[in-house]
Amino acid sequence: MSQFLGPLDSAGRVPPPQQTRVAAFLISAHGALARQLAFALPGQMNAGWQTELNAQFHRETEIVSLLMRATAWIPDFTLPYMMLAWEAAWLPKPVAAVADQKQAMTIDIAALGHAVHGAIRPAALLPVDVQAKDPFVIALRRIEFESSRLIQAQILFLKSDDLKPMREPVSAAVENRHRQVGKLWAELLEGIGVGRDAETE
Repeated sequence: MSQFLGPLDSAGRVPPPQQTRVAAFLISAHGALARQLAFALPGQMNAGWQTELNAQFHRETEIVSLLMRATAWIPDFTLPYMMLAWEAAWLPKPVAAVADQKQAMTIDIAALGHAVHGAIRPAALLPVDVQAKDPFVIALRRIEFESSRLIQAQILFLKSDDLKPMREPVSAAVENRHRQVGKLWAELLEGIGVGRDAETE
């Protein structure tokens, strides 16, 4: 099992079946974040965090749009079943130990975002001889760059003074989301012939 996507075609492009699976997973994850951010925005009383949520919402929708346009899609009849499992995994899980439901939901969104942006490194899947100007390659590198920026805001929120009294349940929520996202991502990669070592390259 390879650590990278491929084998590449004669033009150095990632095979369309692999593009389709990877893009579908990323669209599912980032799309779920965008939807949850959209629902969370109206209820936010903290002006600073509301501004940040709004910025993240737009970034997530941009990622989804970029992948839709950049991917060389092919029919994959197993995707509907996979999508059902992924979408079920992204469903909101308000932190039970937090009494304020809006805050509990926001913590879960931040935890899911932290996992999606931190546990998934799509550009690490690209071999060195990949065609750098291919739209799919550009998209994966752009997503990883954006993720490195988005995760900083989630870290600031999850470690903010407001959440100090509930540090333990917040940490547990982040760990659970990381475990969940990491497992699904690893299963996706295994299904297209890519080993887990690619995540740490």
